[in-house]
Amino acid sequence: MTMSTTQVPLAFASCSIGLPKHTLHQKIEAIRAAGFQGIELSFPDLLSYATLHFGRDVAEDDYDTLCEAAKAVKDLCSRHELVIMVLQPFANFEGWPAGSRERQDAFARAKGWIRIMDATGIDMLQVGSSDSAGISSSFSDLAADLRELADMLAPHGFKLAYENWCWATRAPTWKEVWEIVKMVDRPNIGLCLDTFQTAGGEWGDPTTASRLIEGVSAADLTVRYKDSLEELSRTVPSDKIYFLQISDAYKMDEPLADVVEQGLRPRGRWSHDWRPLPYDGGYLPIVEFAEAVLRTGFRGWVSVEVFDGKFEEKYGDDLMGFAHKAKLVTDQLLATALASGDKTK
Repeated sequence: MTMSTTQVPLAFASCSIGLPKHTLHQKIEAIRAAGFQGIELSFPDLLSYATLHFGRDVAEDDYDTLCEAAKAVKDLCSRHELVIMVLQPFANFEGWPAGSRERQDAFARAKGWIRIMDATGIDMLQVGSSDSAGISSSFSDLAADLRELADMLAPHGFKLAYENWCWATRAPTWKEVWEIVKMVDRPNIGLCLDTFQTAGGEWGDPTTASRLIEGVSAADLTVRYKDSLEELSRTVPSDKIYFLQISDAYKMDEPLADVVEQGLRPRGRWSHDWRPLPYDGGYLPIVEFAEAVLRTGFRGWVSVEVFDGKFEEKYGDDLMGFAHKAKLVTDQLLATALASGDKTK
């Protein structure tokens, strides 16, 4: 029987709509008006909300104040009938040397974010695979840190969604983060999968002339990508996929320099400014990735997470218009992916 897209809950990352001048309240109003059921609460949005709410600068580690702001955000979302389905992005956590200042700071930050989750009633923390230099290359070490974090979350009834960031230092692919999740071996850790992170990591390359991974023929690249997606569908249980994020990527006029700039590798810079909505100017094979995820049987949260540097040029100040377009293209992508999945059964 064909699964309707209305049976898949839809969310929107708060960091992915609007311009710096737009408030979290304005974003929430637009997201709800467009028909989404939930939001990903981005920490920078919480920090901005706290600064506006209390009329003063709020430090990133002022967790007493941030928790008070988080309670207000919870009430705001409740009034708009939106679920806050995850707190994100928890970055550069795993793999620091024992006894290092970085490791101490990472675990102190984890305790603070858990307090925020308690204050908002959020039950899921998104952790991106670290892009820091100087972290361990051992998956066992990475898994040990994530196991400790999962155990910190468990008494609260919270879970950890581990996402591959395609510019990460040690685990840039879905398969690598899945291997680490299996090593963690805790019931409250699973995956956050992302159309951009896999299509942009295993098929696209912003540094080459073709904007595709080179050193392999286009035909072989397509086969390799297809094989990866088939392996995902075959090997990852649907209950270990906590949510799916969707976006595309622009094929820029000029390739990015293959250097680290402002602490980011090329795919990291690509991710930060050149990730539009599906069907809005991108070129990656994202529908195929969504198909692969849905073939596992996954029907959980699907969330729009885009970073479109052309937002103002394309949408001006029209938050409502942008949110409604996001809902339309998300429905379109899911309908296409679900229909393709039905045909392959």
